[in-house]
Amino acid sequence: MNLKLSFYTLIFVVALCTSISCKEKTTIEKANDLTVSEGFKNPLGFYDSSPSFSWKLPVAEDVKHQSAYHIVVASSEDLLPDNADLWDSGKQMTDQSIWVKYEGKPLESRQKVYWQVKYWNQDEDASVWSAINHFELGLLNNSDWKAQWVGLDTKAEGILGSQENIIHRPQYLRKGFELSGDVASARLYITAKGVFDVAINGQDVSDDVMPPGYTPYKERIETITYDVTSVIESGQNTIGVELASGWHSSRLGWKKALWVDTETPKVLCQLELTMKDGTKEIIVSDDSWKGTTNGPIRLSEIYDGETYDANLEMEGWTTNNFSDKDWSSVNSFPITNNIRLEPKRHTTVKSKIELATQEIIQKDGTVIFDLKQNMVGVPLLKVPMKKGETLKVRFAEMLSPDGTFYTKNYRSALSTNYYTASKDGVIDWMPKFTFHGFRYIELSGFDTTIEPTKDWVTGMVQYSDFDENGTFTSSHEKLNQLQSNIVWGMRGNFFDIPTDCPQRDERMGWTGDAQVFGPTSMFNADVYKFWASWLQSVRESQFENGAIPWVVPDVLFDGKVSAGWGDVCTIIPYKIYQRTGDVKILEDNFEMMKAWVAYHQESSENLISKMGFFADWLQPYPENGDNKGDTKLNVIGTAFFAQSAHITAKTAKILGNNDDYNTYYKLYKSVSEQFSNQFFNTDGTIKNATETQTSYLLALAFKLLPEEKHEGAKQNLLKKIAEADNHLRTGFLGTPLLSQVLDETGEIDLMYKLLFNETYPSWFYSINQGASTIWERWNSYSKAEGFNPQNMNSLNHYAYGAIGEWMYERIAGIAPLEAGYKVIRIAPEPKSPLTSASAELNTPYGKVASSWEINEGTFTLNVTIPPNTTAKVILPETLESIEDTNDIKTISSETDDTELLVQPGTYTFKSKL
Repeated sequence: MNLKLSFYTLIFVVALCTSISCKEKTTIEKANDLTVSEGFKNPLGFYDSSPSFSWKLPVAEDVKHQSAYHIVVASSEDLLPDNADLWDSGKQMTDQSIWVKYEGKPLESRQKVYWQVKYWNQDEDASVWSAINHFELGLLNNSDWKAQWVGLDTKAEGILGSQENIIHRPQYLRKGFELSGDVASARLYITAKGVFDVAINGQDVSDDVMPPGYTPYKERIETITYDVTSVIESGQNTIGVELASGWHSSRLGWKKALWVDTETPKVLCQLELTMKDGTKEIIVSDDSWKGTTNGPIRLSEIYDGETYDANLEMEGWTTNNFSDKDWSSVNSFPITNNIRLEPKRHTTVKSKIELATQEIIQKDGTVIFDLKQNMVGVPLLKVPMKKGETLKVRFAEMLSPDGTFYTKNYRSALSTNYYTASKDGVIDWMPKFTFHGFRYIELSGFDTTIEPTKDWVTGMVQYSDFDENGTFTSSHEKLNQLQSNIVWGMRGNFFDIPTDCPQRDERMGWTGDAQVFGPTSMFNADVYKFWASWLQSVRESQFENGAIPWVVPDVLFDGKVSAGWGDVCTIIPYKIYQRTGDVKILEDNFEMMKAWVAYHQESSENLISKMGFFADWLQPYPENGDNKGDTKLNVIGTAFFAQSAHITAKTAKILGNNDDYNTYYKLYKSVSEQFSNQFFNTDGTIKNATETQTSYLLALAFKLLPEEKHEGAKQNLLKKIAEADNHLRTGFLGTPLLSQVLDETGEIDLMYKLLFNETYPSWFYSINQGASTIWERWNSYSKAEGFNPQNMNSLNHYAYGAIGEWMYERIAGIAPLEAGYKVIRIAPEPKSPLTSASAELNTPYGKVASSWEINEGTFTLNVTIPPNTTAKVILPETLESIEDTNDIKTISSETDDTELLVQPGTYTFKSKL
């Protein structure tokens, strides 16, 4: 009996403890930072009907790792969490907290979806449910559109611009409509063959810059969704759209008619209304719209600038009280299925930063405003003028030694704005459908009776609307300036697509520049969605034979291809996967990768490449005097052939495709063997080609040599660097490999030497000449010799900023050991002349930080490891003291370094150097 009582008492106690424990298990903090697909937070007009879900665990003592999750998805917020009607994942026993694929009911255009998540920590304690997040799909199919393309025949006006190209005068288009009831919800779906700005009832709908953006227009045009509920009124309403040619119908390039779409700009607009009584209304663009080109924006071109005449302003033209009886009826055109209309899949361009004028320079009747920072965007002008006078606004990245404007590097881009005043007084104006690359602004034509002040000019910095993702700083002023230059170069060239330069008659999506800079950009900014969107354009631009064009979108249409440029289609998806851990980026681009490798193979003979074209672009001191440098084309082409085959093999393995893995890995090994036999002697010296730093870097970085040649190639690389007085001799393709190879071969001291060199060619050389962005050439300008005489001389060109990847990964010491930073390596390399360095990075799991300092021979390292990850921390020398705990375990201390396995949390380590 007593035994029975004891037994049941035990059961009761266990049950009571379990009950108490269960209550405790529901109190851990909820998940936060919920996103869908490539990092979107509560998006409107979303593109992805098969999204993935990601969340971050809170930084808390009781949360180290996730052991399970539960996602619920519903068509109404009221149905969560218990009655999810779209998807209920159930409790999933996994630590996966990023890129969880939606597996519920099919989602449709316009659908609004609500979701939330809970998780269990490492002790199987349950969190409370997260906040409810949502997304709303845009119009996913051409058939969802009832509107028509509308516009005026601006081509018939016969206006010729620079290079004798047709200019389409900006259009003003409007439509009045009446509603008999109150609106509960209103969505404006809109896009253009061109760029637009839209207002309803006199109120701007958004602050987007030049939407919808730049895609391969013959394949796909992106659409935008706006919530306009708050601006719609019961009764009379008016919608007004300003429409300009943008990228669609402007010249793009450095010669006459390199690209001009012969089609006139048009807008497509569909306003869908849900009334409070439940009825639906729809207002569409059709032949009932009216339009004029007799508005204040007289001309607007991407390269040449904007002309504005305030005398032609039409007050209230987007309101109900305006008469358009003298306006023309628009032409209307049906939607065709040969061009896909799809919701925009990354963020629009915005005015992100305001730069104040730092100095005013008066010279020869003009006034120059110096912002002290090379930037991209437009000026906000608040300038006193007299009626009838025209303000002339010019731009430059630098001044000539005599103080005059240096605009030779703009080439045929006029990059000049004009504003004609309608009355005396201070104007308040900002160009709308153009953008410029500049540090200096020159004004003439203002009221000269008034002394210029700095507040006349503000620089509006414009780029795709992404946030900072990481920071890097150090004890070295010039290294910090280099980091700043890298970031500003990225801002200036991420204007809806990754451009090569923002100021001259080009501004194209050059694939080679993107290939080398992409990894660094992922550290500095939240640009996953930006790259995923552009890679879709790359897929759409790929030729039928698998080749990748020089620029994307392809506006050259010459069919030419270049090794190292086209390889962007393998390198960037794989690098993004390493940074994010999202398999979808590989799934989306795998077929493109395979087709590109097939083109590599087709362009080779006995697996030795015959592909051109740009080689190691802008290598310093070329013996042949060519911009392509001295590294032989077939060395470069064969090396990238092998590398792309290798990446495609690794991608196949990640995707679980073993047959493709075996095929492409075998191809990689075969190409490597041919490369080794054709180009390298047994002592690791290059043969049948000019000996260059880049030729050795390619062989070593891409692992193309057998072991017996590897050491010799390394020594020959070191010899070539020594012959250059320990300076680099690398161009666009070789430079990103330099830090990687010297790091992997243990030559960290030499890499520090190259990085901290002050003389040409080096990263600090341009800084010593006053650079505030990365330059196109290592010697675009010098204080002693002036500007490089070449007319291809951009002073905002991000390619050489690729060194930023190494700065984050090895100076600060943050790198992924497993894709997405699931396992992190913290392994800083503290070297003179630095005494400290630090970086923070927002990984898919949360913030990781590494900060080190050397003080009186003691090395101190502070690290932060985010929840649901682990880190391998490698410290120079041995720790002063270390005891294994649940959070820190010693992996190895047999070498001079100490290796630790560290759990989530914040730690400080010290060691004697």
